Amino acid sequence: MTSKRRSRQLGLLTGAAVAAVCLVSAGTTTAGAAVDAAAPPPDAVTDAPALSFANPNTEAAFGPAYREALDNLLRTNTVPFDDATYNQSGLMTADPGTFVKAGGGYPQPWTRDASVNSWNAASLLEPDVARNTLWSAVDKDDQGRLQVKQDDQTWDQVVWVTSAWNHYLVTGDRSFLADAFQTAKNTLAIRLADSDPGLNPAFGLFTGPSFFNDGVAGYPAPPADPTESLGSGSFSYPGIRTGMFLSTNELYYAAFQNVANMAQALGQPSDVAAGYRSQAAALKKTINERFWNPKTGLYRYMVLPDGTTGDYQEGTGLAFAILFGIADERQTRSILANTHLMAQGVADVYPDFERYSTDQPGRHNAIVWPVVEGFWGSAAAQAGDQTAFATNLARLAHQADANSGFWEIYNGTTGVVDGGYQRLGDDLKFHWGSEPDQTWSATAYLRQLYDGVFGIGYTEDGLELTPTLPTGWGDTTLSGLRYRDADLTIRLHGAGDRVASFRLDGRPRKDAEIPATLTGRHTVDVTLVGATNGDRDGDGLKDRADSCPDQAGTRVLDGCPASEKIQSEDALNEGGVKTNVNHTGYDGDAFVDGVWSTGASSTYRLNLRPARSTGTLTIRYANANGSDATLSLYVDGKKERQLALPSNTDGSWDTWSTFRLPGLTLHGQHPTVSLRVDDGDSGRVNLDWVGFGS
Repeated sequence: MTSKRRSRQLGLLTGAAVAAVCLVSAGTTTAGAAVDAAAPPPDAVTDAPALSFANPNTEAAFGPAYREALDNLLRTNTVPFDDATYNQSGLMTADPGTFVKAGGGYPQPWTRDASVNSWNAASLLEPDVARNTLWSAVDKDDQGRLQVKQDDQTWDQVVWVTSAWNHYLVTGDRSFLADAFQTAKNTLAIRLADSDPGLNPAFGLFTGPSFFNDGVAGYPAPPADPTESLGSGSFSYPGIRTGMFLSTNELYYAAFQNVANMAQALGQPSDVAAGYRSQAAALKKTINERFWNPKTGLYRYMVLPDGTTGDYQEGTGLAFAILFGIADERQTRSILANTHLMAQGVADVYPDFERYSTDQPGRHNAIVWPVVEGFWGSAAAQAGDQTAFATNLARLAHQADANSGFWEIYNGTTGVVDGGYQRLGDDLKFHWGSEPDQTWSATAYLRQLYDGVFGIGYTEDGLELTPTLPTGWGDTTLSGLRYRDADLTIRLHGAGDRVASFRLDGRPRKDAEIPATLTGRHTVDVTLVGATNGDRDGDGLKDRADSCPDQAGTRVLDGCPASEKIQSEDALNEGGVKTNVNHTGYDGDAFVDGVWSTGASSTYRLNLRPARSTGTLTIRYANANGSDATLSLYVDGKKERQLALPSNTDGSWDTWSTFRLPGLTLHGQHPTVSLRVDDGDSGRVNLDWVGFGS
């Protein structure tokens, strides 16, 4: 495994201007067969890039989550803003008059959420909205100078700088760049002048909590204490305020590099950029000296002022080390080989601190945040680890599909929606909620598709494509991608992460770049080689021969799962249906609840041989209502009948029953069976699994 990209996350690929090219019309025939996009649902977002796959199994695995992520960002969480409250920079505009909020339960953007969401996807998909979102995190000091808002989470201010530089590279907006440079320069000056948190000169590192871990559950004791006696906020603990953490120092490194990039792009005196790059180089050197542990082959999580270190694994910190180029190729290989992954992905901080456990995971401890998974997956793709990247993306898609969308946090073992434990008031082990419709969870998924699968990287001169198309996925297309004044269709062929051929409107090019000056509609065809051929889903069938390489299946069905029992946590659940484990007696990892109100549904994709089959549909469910629970049965989107699922007799939701419907005829290799709550249905039932067989 070798790193296939330099640190694009810092925008360092600013080479010579791309030469002008002779372009043919958008209708020119290009290499490779066209791939038709799956028809979106009637209420789907339609003014965004469409993602389509030649392999219907790949479409089923990744397509619904993509459309849900677009809906999350572009419709649910892009909202009007109150000018008096948020436009303290004076730079937000009434056209479009919207910004991106943090998600369900969080109506404001917040500096880190605004920055991450713009960086992940919003700057590409809705640049004017992303610009407003970034400016919503900025105000002016008493002398009228722009600065990132000086709130009570100062340690997370500097991520804004990296996001702002990315926004410029995406849009080419030099007016934005000029104001962003002043904001970045002034904010870094504030942080360098402060000491709580700020630069610890004895260590050469910045103090303050780790990236986004504003809860005390993200820290061992010390620097926290075993009873979390000072409350839930991490900034309340002196040991955390004065501690030095991996991710925070990496974000300072990236900020110094990117403010230097801004200065250079604006033609500032050369010593301005040089000064920032010197600070970045010194910090990178210190990070490697203080945090790298050759015994574990990983970066440490923390260094405390008394010299105490913590060899915990910080998911974002390890990802940033790769993305920002702080880790060299040897260290990168070591990180990917030695980082422990939980069943549901890389943890926020691992392993459990002494006051937490598998049964009661800390809210910021051994638990899975999709925002972390997004950075981890991008790091794996950048490093050339195709298996780690594909597996990570499949997990994120599965979590969204199983739970009616993108939530804030998931249990690292079971995958159920779980906010984790952390003190709240007098309750030491308060079980916090996990909020729905989290924007940075959705944009984490979009990031891995755009940055990972299609390898879209931004330079001052245009787009650079370094895709990663995992084995078994088949040809993949992104159409209707608006980049500045161009409307692009990007089609990936083959498999792997090395570009064998690159065609722009049918004409071969030596480089895999798209000039920023391009206008109008154009088609890009990229043929890839160098694919790995492992067994990602562990079903004994190599990925190249596996029609469902990211779902464990059987040889009889070419690697796709058998239909005799499909767990409800593996279904496409919508309308509020989500996984849970708060009852006993279920089969598999979880069951689903939320099948309660009109619009709730659970859809099971079957894999059949032969293509036409008549058999019995079996439903394992729990109904403790004391009367029949009614649901509507749909086959391939067409309503068949209403089902009445009898209640159990003991009134317990721990008691499971089985309902059988014989004589059901299904058509095609991959029919779908849906259980929905329609008008006239009672719902109010938990589902464990659905099966189809003779």
